[in-house]
Amino acid sequence: MLASGFDNDALEIHYRKYVAPHVRTAPWVLRVTEHKDKPAPVFVVKERVRVWGAESNVSSAAPTSVLKERGYLYGQALRRCRPVLRRILAQVSDESGVPFELNRFTGERRITFRGNLPLDAEAGSKLALLFKLQERLTDMDRVELMAWRIERFTAEEAAYWLTRITQFGEAPNRWAQAGLRLLLGGQPGDPMVLNMLQQLRQ
Repeated sequence: MLASGFDNDALEIHYRKYVAPHVRTAPWVLRVTEHKDKPAPVFVVKERVRVWGAESNVSSAAPTSVLKERGYLYGQALRRCRPVLRRILAQVSDESGVPFELNRFTGERRITFRGNLPLDAEAGSKLALLFKLQERLTDMDRVELMAWRIERFTAEEAAYWLTRITQFGEAPNRWAQAGLRLLLGGQPGDPMVLNMLQQLRQ
């Protein structure tokens, strides 16, 4: 899960004692993993949804829950958005309001952690929104700008916009995604994109 070393050993203990027990019940999960066809690490955000026996391959009439993939981030987009991701992750807490300190698992240097991190509804919605909107964009200034602006959403705003771009059918979802990319990330080649980005970084 983590490379050896004093700091990593302490982080490993922190993960097993305080973080891992919450993964099975968290409404969202961020998986840090590797894919053969993508540069490591790959961040995958998953939502916990209720399903019935037939859907989950479990012979039971009672509903259960499974994790559904809602988007991923890697490579250059991950590097540009990493400061924003750390800010979002730093806000995730347990039921008593004690922070999990998830930002420690995405340190400022090489990310060695591999595993699952529990997310609350706000963090999960924000990451899913960002991961979905950055797909197919090659302008990293626009991607990072979207990330900073999404980070400033309230939990309600993030949940609302995520619903608007994912739950209205293929064509309406595509239109909503295109519109929200423009709303949050500006137009390609617009010099104000960099100006606004520099302001939000401060």
